[in-house]
Amino acid sequence: MKLRGWICRSLLLVAGAMLATTMATTISFAAEGPFHVEHTWQVGGEGGWDYIAVDPQTNLLYITRGDHVQVINRESGKQVADITRLHYTHGVVFAKGGNGYISDGGGNQVVAFDRKTYKVIHTIPAGTNPDGILYEPVTRTVWAFNGRSHNVTVIDTKDDKVLGTLELPGKPEFPVADGKGNIYGNIEDKSEIVHIDARTRKLLATWPVAPGESPSGLAIDQANGILFSVCDNQKMAIVSTKTGKVIATPTIGEGPDAARFSPNGGYAFSSNGESGTLTVVHENSLRHFTVVQNLLTEKGARTMTLSPDGNKAYLVTAKFGSRPAGSANQPHSRPPMIPGSFTVIVVGK
Repeated sequence: MKLRGWICRSLLLVAGAMLATTMATTISFAAEGPFHVEHTWQVGGEGGWDYIAVDPQTNLLYITRGDHVQVINRESGKQVADITRLHYTHGVVFAKGGNGYISDGGGNQVVAFDRKTYKVIHTIPAGTNPDGILYEPVTRTVWAFNGRSHNVTVIDTKDDKVLGTLELPGKPEFPVADGKGNIYGNIEDKSEIVHIDARTRKLLATWPVAPGESPSGLAIDQANGILFSVCDNQKMAIVSTKTGKVIATPTIGEGPDAARFSPNGGYAFSSNGESGTLTVVHENSLRHFTVVQNLLTEKGARTMTLSPDGNKAYLVTAKFGSRPAGSANQPHSRPPMIPGSFTVIVVGK
């Protein structure tokens, strides 16, 4: 995901440390609308974070944490495993009936692991800094979107071998699949969405998301062919996969990074790290979309995933201390994370 989003999150967490302290109870998080914060889990652990995902087979929550991946029980909020000895991780996906896969950007590789033992099985070479990753069910392939080399590495889950590499028109962010052999992905620096045929591994089209700018998170309503692309300028660009056209641009919070869609109720979500909110957009019809809630979460809660039934959202954040002395002239320096402060926020209806 975006480095600048991580930096902004850190600075805002410092500036808002006193505000965050006052937001310790569920009541503080409440906002008018269909969703509310149910729990906050202090899971601790070291390292930054990026994508989070729920294994639909085991219902466990996976959180990428730099050089390791935490595995959390969704009932208790307790850690049950830790996949270690990685480099700098970004995302996790799960092959149907098979292995799990981690995009290890710092190692320029995809890591295959056993979902029962959490042991690493294979390390698969990818492009430069594999970031966004997905499992495509029709072809039973894993697609690692390489942020720095601007291409995609395609992996056959039968033997974990690389099938090929597809060049992209710019820097890729989050990808999604429609379950019918089509893949869509945000291109951040071009403000576009690419449409890829998973069977032929061909780029079919590129679609602008204007007036959206610099898209990151992407979600899909598979049944109706609708994409939800969250953009830096506080727009959710809603795009038809049938026409490639933007059909709506509801306003979301500041610093969005992840998007998800729940067919259970027709809700699209945007997690906004800078504003510390979760924007909820309701799909009233295929042409009409309404923001129904901006739920207060916490500063820095920029990444998010949903439970398999779409009824719960999970966000993560932490608290940070003061920036190091003499860092005023180092705009990319990060304040230290307060030990033990890493938190999972559970949102439900």
